[in-house]
Amino acid sequence: MKLLVLFLITFSLSCVTQAQNILEPKLENIAWISGTWHGEAFGGQVEEIWSKPSAGSMMASFKFINDGRVSFYEIEVIREVENTLLLQLKHFRSDLKGWESKDETVDFPLIEITENKVVFEGMIFEKISATEMNIYVDIEDKGKTETLKFSYKKQVKLPKQMNQFIYVKEAKEKPVIDGKADDDIWSNTFWLPLNELWLGEPYTEDDYSGRYKLSWAEDGLYLLAEITDDILVDSHPDPLDLWWDDDCLEIFIDEDNSGGEHQFNHNAFAYHIALDGNVVDMSPEKTGKLYNSHIESKRVTKGNTSFWEVKISLFDDAYKDDAENTPLKLKVGKVMGFALAYCDNDTSKTRENFIGSVFVAGEDKNRGWINASIFGTLKLRN
Repeated sequence: MKLLVLFLITFSLSCVTQAQNILEPKLENIAWISGTWHGEAFGGQVEEIWSKPSAGSMMASFKFINDGRVSFYEIEVIREVENTLLLQLKHFRSDLKGWESKDETVDFPLIEITENKVVFEGMIFEKISATEMNIYVDIEDKGKTETLKFSYKKQVKLPKQMNQFIYVKEAKEKPVIDGKADDDIWSNTFWLPLNELWLGEPYTEDDYSGRYKLSWAEDGLYLLAEITDDILVDSHPDPLDLWWDDDCLEIFIDEDNSGGEHQFNHNAFAYHIALDGNVVDMSPEKTGKLYNSHIESKRVTKGNTSFWEVKISLFDDAYKDDAENTPLKLKVGKVMGFALAYCDNDTSKTRENFIGSVFVAGEDKNRGWINASIFGTLKLRN
């Protein structure tokens, strides 16, 4: 008798626990599906992008890529219908011709929602972690049903870490880019240090010292850099040949301060200003490219000291090399990612030092040309 009572109590508790794990058929209980997901299936790559719940629905686009080409697309929606949820989708060929007829959809009625699963009839979403998800789809072929598993990982963009924060004062009169540094804004602006060793052995002040000032106007960011360098080297006549191994000033700009990878894209720019004034950065074609129209500069050298006066036009990450692009107009409150660096070569085959404006943690400090997250942050003010 005691065993029977114990069994009934245990069974009842188990049923209560299971009942508590069943969630209401509401979109907010499956919001974790939203995001950009990538995985592999059918021997190719799959991408699925789900929106957040709004107006009683969630929407997704699906793309299957095989051998570098799109094989087919899907449009998916999860809708709130009569106190439950319904998943519907339509397939499209790579030319957007539909598989289904005009008014036909493939429907998956909801069975249940638990804390880590959304079970539709014929499709299951399984939450593995905040950035991992499996989707199981029943596929019928010649009278047989096979369950196919899609293993997805979510792309999550972490907020940029605040490495350095600088307010930049507006120039009431734009500086003249002549290398003389005699404009009013420069006499009313503090010097900032350019002294963080990113690459190479420790240097001495006899070899190198550097500092800089910043200002802005509607048409761009203005920079004044003072570099003391005992030897100036420009041994590569071709501006697109090993430009980083000659003495040069390098300006890093991330227009929206988003951080992230930018090595072969225009999420950010890494402008190398050579001694002859040419401006080079890596292009999406993974080769060096001249971006002279982005930078106006003038260098004046007396003895071992050079003054670089620079105007930088800003472009957002929609910039296309083969299109017409318009520089952004700057205004008070604008925030952007920024770093400055100097490549120092004292007659070696490669540069001996790379000195930056921002402290970079870890052993590999030469990451600015790849990752904009190491940049500092500028905020424009009056």
